[in-house]
This record gives sequence, C-alpha cells and structure tokens, in this order.
Amino acid sequence: MRKIFTTAAVVGLTALGLGAPATAAQAAETGAQATVCNSKWPGRNGNVYAWDAFDCQGNPLGVTAGNDPDWNSAGGGFANAWDKASSVMNAGYTGGNDIVQFWYIQQYQTGYTCLSPYEYFADDLSDNTFSSGQNVNNNIRAHKWVSSCNVWLT
Repeated sequence: MRKIFTTAAVVGLTALGLGAPATAAQAAETGAQATVCNSKWPGRNGNVYAWDAFDCQGNPLGVTAGNDPDWNSAGGGFANAWDKASSVMNAGYTGGNDIVQFWYIQQYQTGYTCLSPYEYFADDLSDNTFSSGQNVNNNIRAHKWVSSCNVWLT
C-alpha cells in the first residue's frame, strides 16, 4: 500500500537513509504508483472508493458515504461491482465509525478486512487476505463503516 507522505516525513526518512529507493527503476515504480492514488485523493469527504485496477486506476466501481451490504445490487453506492476491486480508498471523516470494513461475502456474512482512515488507500489488494483466508483482490462483495477492527489491509 502506498500512503501520502508529508514533506517533513520524507525529509526525515531521507536523512536516516530510509527515504530513497535503491535503484532508479524502483524510484520510478514507487513514484508512479503513489502518484496515481495520491492524485485521486479527494481529501476527507466521508466516502469510500474502489477501482477495478491497481493503483486507483481503471474503472471506478463506486463511491458512497454509507454502508453497502451487497456490491452487486443497486442502491448502496456500488452496483455490479462484485469480485472486481483491486484498489480501494478511505476518505471517511475521522472519529467514530471511520474504518472501512470490506467483506468477502455479501450481507457481512464471512471474511472481512479493514482500511484505516490513516492509511488513505490500498493500491494493490493482491497481497492481502480476508479474516477467512481468501485473497482480497477481486473478491470484495460488501463494505461497512466500523469503529474497530483486527484484520488490516497493508
């Protein structure tokens, strides 16, 4: 997952020798990935977003400030979006129910993982699993806003 870094954080990491990738190719790849999601960051507007490609690219699958128990049905912000998400974003307001919990089975039945508002986005879901063990990439079928979680997107 790529996060939005402040200038101070980048300067601090660079001073410690941790901020610069080892090669120019790594730098280009990291910059390209972070730039796409960073460029789509809307600020705190209360919404969750999803795309059908990595790095917040491809077709937008939906956007909503509410819960959606079935990403295949119209009415919750996402429609015909089952098993398509490869990147997601949490632009929710902080405080209270500010964590997005993504579900493997609609109606919040089986397997979940969460995205903190402080992570901003997960640009590659292929390296994550739900609490029930399934890979998250192209397997989200529902989401809801919660106040705590113990399985996180990375």
